[in-house]
Amino acid sequence: LKNLAMAARAENPARRIRKLLVVVVENHSLDAMRREMPFTDGLAHRYGYATGYRAITHPSLPNYLAMSGGDTFGVTDDHDPSAHPLGAMSVFGQALARHRTAKVYVEDMTGTCATTSSGRYAVRHNPWSYYVGERTACRRYDVPLTALTADVRAGRLPNAGMVVPNLCNDAHDCPLATADAWLRRVVGGVLRGPDFRSGRLLVVITADEDDHDQGNLVLTTLVNPQLHGTVVRAGLDHYSLARLYSEVLGAAPLGRARSARSMTAAFRLSVGPPAG
Repeated sequence: LKNLAMAARAENPARRIRKLLVVVVENHSLDAMRREMPFTDGLAHRYGYATGYRAITHPSLPNYLAMSGGDTFGVTDDHDPSAHPLGAMSVFGQALARHRTAKVYVEDMTGTCATTSSGRYAVRHNPWSYYVGERTACRRYDVPLTALTADVRAGRLPNAGMVVPNLCNDAHDCPLATADAWLRRVVGGVLRGPDFRSGRLLVVITADEDDHDQGNLVLTTLVNPQLHGTVVRAGLDHYSLARLYSEVLGAAPLGRARSARSMTAAFRLSVGPPAG
């Protein structure tokens, strides 16, 4: 971790963040994540993390909608997109509407923008598939995780991005140690890529919800060379994350994100104007 941080700072002392990549794990509290995820916790202490960041509700799906659309849209279950066709705009659609880029990388998904679960792919963890007005874009840019490596190496990660692990690697069905090892491999690769080393990429690792143990407090880690052991204790939530997407895009926040506390301000981040 120390070598990664030193290399990033040496190559890019103070560039503005133009890209956001969010990685979501499942169903564990702040204390459990800090205790059982040494790689993720190490990134938190090297760069930055929030101690007062809460998910919005239970179960999973409304939290993913809050992150991606600034609202739960009245959803209180984990049903498929056929039960919850949303006509609202997502942060991914917002990026494309502003002629920026968007992509969601989904592990073990067959095809693109799959709207039903299969194997270890859970559609409820793939929020873009619920925004029916953006279905054409989703079918193009909501892709299997296998596309991530090439985009990292080429420096073409999106302005609005998300990584969705499968049900084992997100710690839903497997231990947090499994998720942390997966993050070491996948996020570690992202941190060696040109988008991160240039300073234009911010990586956020969070959890959709806790395990009903800490009032929905989850560990939320921010990784960018602008941050140096930053700890934010102010209250933040998934609406704040939706607002962060929009702020990186230089756009107005969506829905309830408009009144959410700004992560940009809380972490004193320099973001935008967006560029490729």
